[in-house]
Amino acid sequence: MPMGDEAKADIQLYMERARLDLQAVEANLQNGFYAVAVSRAYYAMFYAATALLKSIGIDRSKHSGIIAAFGQHFVKTSLIEIEFAKILTHAFNSRNDTDYDLMWMPDAELAQTEMKDAQRFVERVERYFQEKGEL
Repeated sequence: MPMGDEAKADIQLYMERARLDLQAVEANLQNGFYAVAVSRAYYAMFYAATALLKSIGIDRSKHSGIIAAFGQHFVKTSLIEIEFAKILTHAFNSRNDTDYDLMWMPDAELAQTEMKDAQRFVERVERYFQEKGEL
């Protein structure tokens, strides 16, 4: 089913936000703001996953809904490799720890890992759209 102009515009906005968050991750990492870097890494993946779901007409409002729908519609159908579901889930858990557990503080190593994972995730989603000719 062809995608409408509004859906394409939404997808482009979500992907642009994902790319901006990748830049924010790098800037925060360089400045030693590891907790912010971890959070933005997750959000880069979150926006990219949301773009994927939009491309097949699925809207979810909760983070857990995005993660579950990504797994159901893209990983279980072998459109996206399972490692990316694991990366997204790990990033979600790290973001929750960072944002809600005041006693836990990520270090440079975790922030660097999350940044690399977020870059890979966003690049994989971009490749999916390129292969489908959708962006």
